[in-house]
Amino acid sequence: MKIILFIISLFFFLNTYSQKPYLEKTAKFSERTYTYQRIKKEKNLKLDFYKPKKIKGKVPLLIYVHGGGFSGGSRSDKISKDFAIEMAAHGYAVASISYRLTMKGIGFGCTTNAALKIQAFNDVSKDISYAVQYFLKRNRKFKIDTDKIILVGSSAGAEAVLNLAYVYENKILDANFKFAGIIAMAGATISVDKINEKTAIPTQLFHGIKDNLVPYNVASHHYCKKDATGYLPLFGSKAIADKLKSLNKPFYLYSIKEGDHSWNARPIYQCKNEIIDFLYYDVLHPKNRQIETEI
Repeated sequence: MKIILFIISLFFFLNTYSQKPYLEKTAKFSERTYTYQRIKKEKNLKLDFYKPKKIKGKVPLLIYVHGGGFSGGSRSDKISKDFAIEMAAHGYAVASISYRLTMKGIGFGCTTNAALKIQAFNDVSKDISYAVQYFLKRNRKFKIDTDKIILVGSSAGAEAVLNLAYVYENKILDANFKFAGIIAMAGATISVDKINEKTAIPTQLFHGIKDNLVPYNVASHHYCKKDATGYLPLFGSKAIADKLKSLNKPFYLYSIKEGDHSWNARPIYQCKNEIIDFLYYDVLHPKNRQIETEI
């Protein structure tokens, strides 16, 4: 009987030892909701925090920003929850955040003033910064590796995280703070001019080449005509990757030849391996890779 118990214990030990945190599902997790910013005359901003259990030491944190045209979407919708649960099971802490939906009732099309669109990018970048600040101030409580905070966004969320990392003039976070990485699904930014040797960080970009809302390369938002009120030139995933490539900085561009804007969420389900690979080999253990994949 003792021999059988010993064999079972040995098998369990070896199996546990062979599991690789962040590459394989190894962790159970807890979920709690916190208010990260109180705003007068508006709803308080909340986040759902997913924390892996029984992992020693500090863990990387993914800040997930949902899509919805800056007018809808939810931090707790199915897509957001599925992503958070998947990443928490791999050992990452995840904060799925709410943010101000400043374009609700306004829309984001060609009749919406371009200046309002840019302001929406900046407003959400500000809210994300407050969420990051919340964790930085409570590092002992949450046991986050503050050198490994990664931005993840879908559609409008992808535009917001790219804006935050590469355009936004941040007055909330310390000037020396730098995100460890970005994952943007069907996102774009208003400029690539500020992506340089100092600001470039590992960036994973998923984008359908035939996306008719957020341009894959360089084009106007929603492909609005130049005389439209909402005409706003954007630099999509291809343009961002090209800029990083010219700087010899790491990037992971995943292009879908026949892909449309549905690829703002499909990577969460269809590209789990690519996401895990990027996080492990480009963020946690940087290899300075430049990867371009087209399907």
